[in-house]
Formats: sequence, structure tokens, C-alpha cells
Amino acid sequence: MLSRYDDYPIHQTPEPLAHPSTSDRNFYDRTWMAGFSRDADLFFSVALGVYPNRRVMDASFSVVRDGIQTSLHASRLIPIDRAETRVGPLSVEVLEPMRSLRVRVEPNSTGLDGELEFRARTVPIEEPRVIRSQEGRIFMDSTRFTQFGGWSGHLRIHGQTVTVDAARVLGTRDRSWGIRPVGEREAGAPGPPPQFFWLWAPIHFDDLCTHVGLNEDENGRVWHMGGAIARTHASPETISDAEPVEPVERMASVEHRIQWEKGTRRAASAEIELIPHQGEPRVISLEPLLRFQMLGLGYLHPEWGHGLWKGEEALGGEEWKLDALDPLDPRHIHVQQLCRARMGDREGIGLLEQLVIGPHHPTGLRSLFDGA
Repeated sequence: MLSRYDDYPIHQTPEPLAHPSTSDRNFYDRTWMAGFSRDADLFFSVALGVYPNRRVMDASFSVVRDGIQTSLHASRLIPIDRAETRVGPLSVEVLEPMRSLRVRVEPNSTGLDGELEFRARTVPIEEPRVIRSQEGRIFMDSTRFTQFGGWSGHLRIHGQTVTVDAARVLGTRDRSWGIRPVGEREAGAPGPPPQFFWLWAPIHFDDLCTHVGLNEDENGRVWHMGGAIARTHASPETISDAEPVEPVERMASVEHRIQWEKGTRRAASAEIELIPHQGEPRVISLEPLLRFQMLGLGYLHPEWGHGLWKGEEALGGEEWKLDALDPLDPRHIHVQQLCRARMGDREGIGLLEQLVIGPHHPTGLRSLFDGA
């Protein structure tokens, strides 16, 4: 099955580009972006995913303001042309690769719409590849890059217009692709009890940005870890493709110290320690200011989960008060917290994403969904 990109010399396999190199039903290709104000009164996030072997494309847009999270979800039959990145009223357009993107949400029945542009302030940071097998089968094998930037434009929430200015609204985006569990559950013998510990922390400071991602088993043994520091740029135009070795400092290791909020699996406070190959470690303290439920983007969503077949076109929306949610409901344990960050004399702002399923003995979690 050919598409217009097959006219470019970019093939990685003997197949046309519309055919993934694997027939695994869980192959995916996904973009995620978030924006947040420096004074923590606004948080929005958008995601668009492609699942070629399930023939599904889906997308979500979700906003937190005044303690209320409002979300839009859309799904469709995957288009043949991979350049067609539109699902219902939501579209994501790459204006300049690795520099700027545009998100449009046309007026629709969910009460969310707007137009926003992301402009990079760092180079993209390639994270270590994630490979994980279970019972002899690969269930995670993916690549991700993360990039820091700022947002401009506007959005409307139930008719109220919010102006978004890059001086006030920072952001982070990632692109990931490969294999991870998506779509309807597959039949077969049951696997081992679920256990997953994930921390992901992109942080903005004025002159640099720091990034951490790690996974641990129930005993705290790290099976995936990455940490980096990247210098910031005044605008995307000052990021040079001629510098293949852009100043990104890779860490030798990363450590974390989390104090869970009582009765939950989310942080009351946290510290992240970046340990370089040479020099002194850098310690970042994190103070949560605002919570974003990843359910709003389809993560762990029973109805709008990633890659689920909803028909040729589907659109839905939902809204909830954050303080009214049960923090130990399995749908609500995957969170991002907008945090005030301090590293030495620097003060910044960024995210601490947490997904903890099953035991994690070093932090006191013993069963599937017990709270601290």
C-alpha cells in the first residue's frame, strides 16, 4: 500500500512506509505535548497516536483550569497517508521538524477548541531505548525523544478564551514509537501479577533544562534509566543543525527520593539527583503545585484507551473536579504533577509523571493498588 512519502528516499525496510517492520498488533507511533503556565493556573496536554496494525488513529486534548479537568477524545479509521494527522476536530501539524508544531482544535460539542503553536527552546533529547520482555515475549520496545519549548496562541474552554503567551506558558513534548501494550486485550494464558514503576521528569530552568526517565521493579532495581541536561536557546532559529554534538550532557545515573501523599500513589514532595560522569551531582527538589490526570489523554481509560477500535469516526468528552476523584481508583493513579523546581540557586518549573502499579518496596507500597 503506497503513500506519497514513498516518493522520498527514507525507507528503512523493503516494505512501503505504510507497513511497519513488525506485524505485532501493539506497534504504535505517537506524539504527546503539554503546556503549563509559570504561575500554575493553566495546564493543557494533547496526544495523537497511530496504530497501523490495528488500523486505528486516535487523539485527545485535555485542560486543567480552576481545579477542573476537561477532555476531548477522538478516534478514526487510520488514513493511508501518514501525513494526514487529523482526528475529528483535532490536528497536529509539524511546521518545521524538531523546531515548531501547530495544534488546532476546531469548535466541537465538547466545549474545547483553540489554536496553539509550540516552539522549541532546546534540541530534542533522545532517551535510552526501552526494551522489556515478559514470559518470553517482548511487550515493550520503543524509542522516545523529548524536547522543551514554549507555547503561544489561544484556547477556549466552554466559550471562555484563554490567551497563551510563550513568555508565560512553557511546554514539553515527546515523540515515541515502537511496541507497547495498546488496544483490546489479547487472549491467552494470564501473565504474572502486574508491576510497573515509572517516573518521568522534564524540568525548565532559565538557562538549561533537565530530564529524567526511569523504571524500576518491585525491589527498586532499575531496568531503564536516562538523565540529561540541555542548554536553552532564545528561539528555534538559534538551534543549529550544523552542531551534531549539541551541548547535551548525559548522566551516568539518576537517583530519586519520593515522599508519597498519604493514602495515594502520588508525590507530596520529591528529590531527583542527577549524577554526571564527572563532577558533582545535581539535586533537584520538586514541590507539586497542580495535578493532571493522564486519563484525560486516554491512559488507562476503559472507553478511550489507546488503539481501541471505536468505529470509522468517534468523538467524546468528559469533565471532572480533580479533588472529587478517588486517588486509588486504578483509572486515576497515572498522574503528572506540575512542580516548582529548585536546583542550587536556580528555580524552575516542570513535570513529575508517575505511574506505579503493584508493589514498590523501597517506597513502602506492598500490593496492587494500596496507598501510602
